[in-house]
Amino acid sequence: MKNTYKFIDLFCGAGGFAEGFILTNRFRSVLGIDNFRPAAQTYKINFPDSIVIMEDIKRIRNDDLIEIIDPEEIDVVIGSPPCEPFTGANPKREKNPIDRLYKDPAGQLTLHYIRIVGFLKPRVFVMENVPAIMDDGLEYVLRREFEKIGYRIYFNILRAEDYGTPSHRLRVFISNIPIKPKKQKHRITVGEAFKGLPKPGTGYPPNHDPFPLPLRKLKRISRLKWGQAMIYYEGARRRLPNLIRLNPNKIAPTVLGSSRFIHPYENRFITVREQARLMGFPDTFIFVGGRDEQYNLVGEAVPVPLAKAIAEYIVEKLDRGDI
Repeated sequence: MKNTYKFIDLFCGAGGFAEGFILTNRFRSVLGIDNFRPAAQTYKINFPDSIVIMEDIKRIRNDDLIEIIDPEEIDVVIGSPPCEPFTGANPKREKNPIDRLYKDPAGQLTLHYIRIVGFLKPRVFVMENVPAIMDDGLEYVLRREFEKIGYRIYFNILRAEDYGTPSHRLRVFISNIPIKPKKQKHRITVGEAFKGLPKPGTGYPPNHDPFPLPLRKLKRISRLKWGQAMIYYEGARRRLPNLIRLNPNKIAPTVLGSSRFIHPYENRFITVREQARLMGFPDTFIFVGGRDEQYNLVGEAVPVPLAKAIAEYIVEKLDRGDI
């Protein structure tokens, strides 16, 4: 019988990262931590055997963890500290990149991820974030912070669409091992991702409810062609589109927490379930909270197919004793 490896999930969100690991049938989530109630509730519903703590990670001490888990049993630590302090989509981020880590309260949460990894000393850890977390000296600083807890790190930059995700997403996965999953040759389009879904409001799958819109907005939507956006907002470096009508023959643009998309053929927003399909979530995965909270949970997740590809690569290394 093959080993089952145990992991904990810091800043777990809805659980896209964890779902990819679970789908390998080789991992078990022991603990998820998030301070956002809908995220913690969603994680618990989908991973009922896992302990879930809804708490600010800054308040969680080593003694608290010892009361809940046995550190020696934890093989892997995953997690996604907030990317807002680092991303170019945030026009309010600190101008000095180093301040994004040490001065911004949300950026400091990355240091708490490092602190907990240093305490648990897992065989593998993987921290997901935007590539901008490496900008202008931050890469060196992060190497130094991880060296303090005894780890050499690797910056693994991966595109979600290369691993079966129907949307674009470029992210860095900071780990104590190089992560090089095998890429898929075929990229899944929006049309393929939506195939087989019934009309919204039929009761199944969950989170597939229609989004009512005022007549004036419907008229504006009706004029949009594939790939066109209805609005733009200011990022740190450039204007960014939103309310894009999806092209069924291409992969979707990056799904963010703030993203809302227009259906390729119908004059409506896509449902939470359709958005979840763009991130590779199975239809059995349930999201809770208000509608906007559900969209945000989807957009802030690690795409499930990419997470699974990473997990499969890691489990191969663990089985061979390479780590």
